[in-house]
Amino acid sequence: MEYLLFVAYLVLFAWLVTKVKFFTRTGLSNPQLIILFLLKIMAGIFYGWIGLYYGGLAQMSDTWGYHAGSIHEYNLLLHNPKEYFTNLFRDPYDGGITKFLTTTDSYWNDLKGNVFIKVLSVFNILSFGNYYVNVIFYSFVSLFGPVAIFRVMKDVFPGKKQILSLAAFLVPSFLYWASGIHKEGLIFTGISLIIYVIYFSTKEKKINATRIICLLIGLLLIISLRNFIIVVLVPALFAWLLAIRWPKKSLAIFGSLYLVFILLFFTARYINPRFDFPQAVVSKQQEFLKLVGHSTIPIRQLKPTALSFLINTPQAINLSTIRPYPSDVRHILSLAAAIEINVLLLMFVLFLFFRTSSINSKPLIYFCIFFSFSLLLAIGFSVNNLGAIVRYRSVIIPLLVIPMAAQIDWTRINNVLFKNIKNKNNI
Repeated sequence: MEYLLFVAYLVLFAWLVTKVKFFTRTGLSNPQLIILFLLKIMAGIFYGWIGLYYGGLAQMSDTWGYHAGSIHEYNLLLHNPKEYFTNLFRDPYDGGITKFLTTTDSYWNDLKGNVFIKVLSVFNILSFGNYYVNVIFYSFVSLFGPVAIFRVMKDVFPGKKQILSLAAFLVPSFLYWASGIHKEGLIFTGISLIIYVIYFSTKEKKINATRIICLLIGLLLIISLRNFIIVVLVPALFAWLLAIRWPKKSLAIFGSLYLVFILLFFTARYINPRFDFPQAVVSKQQEFLKLVGHSTIPIRQLKPTALSFLINTPQAINLSTIRPYPSDVRHILSLAAAIEINVLLLMFVLFLFFRTSSINSKPLIYFCIFFSFSLLLAIGFSVNNLGAIVRYRSVIIPLLVIPMAAQIDWTRINNVLFKNIKNKNNI
């Protein structure tokens, strides 16, 4: 019966992918859309399998923990619907709702798991609590994220649909982490919806009810599932909007505003103690230091001072952008992550030497760069578990890889390689 249910939903949602206008307006064919959807489902199933059989080794047991919590919520819906519809809004702490960035006794810190479990409990109504059927639902919902980014980048880089589709959907770590039943897929969807709405609304100089709803959904997903991202996202959005108004001064706008934001980051606590952002990062790091895992590594501890952050910046950049090293490999996931990061570094080298200038929106590209590296720094400052770092950074990988891949002159690289091979053969 479970297999029949899985096949029935698989066929239904594969058909829906070809009918939803948001998907079909990508310019991708129906078979291409179905293949991308099926790849997400396969990645989600593999994610669940890894979590079930190698969860402890690969730090992947959370996905089944969320599933167990969703079953409990599903049963609560059946037997105590009043509690089901109200428990999400109850603060179990004394003033926990005021602790937006803190990690202990915080309503917001608990909310990220509670919201995700609630979403999965809704899936359970249709799947009867089957994890792998829920993968189909989750793959469909989380497909909106890469589709939104693809549509934006397709407009920015016209005529490069093939390379954009590869970069937007098939970067291995992104496909894996954003397809499995965990928060990353919805977080990326939230980020992507915000980018999509702002890009096309400012370009077309119009906004409608649908776009406003999408913008609100995006913000709600980020705030509820990983609230510290909003602190990184808002400055980037503000700079982006100003750069759209004065596109020729985009880099100067981003550079000057980020200097102001850095000053505010360290001084806002003197205006209001609740805005002690450095201490929030330090507290986050302390929470991770208490956790012990197979991919935990020793790091220099932060202090809530500008000097300490400056000293720890090289370590943060190394952790979030270059690790894991080959020497960090402990299992198949860390091996895949080590291979991927080296391939992406090679792509960056190609970008430096074979870059083209075919770009229609520099403000958007600067947004992707400043937002992505700000988030990478936030991750590097606070997280010392390589598995968690790879998962956390997966939500911004497409924002860096897509512009980079789209601006590489692949034809020139191909010609250079072909010429070298031809010369060797002649010798």
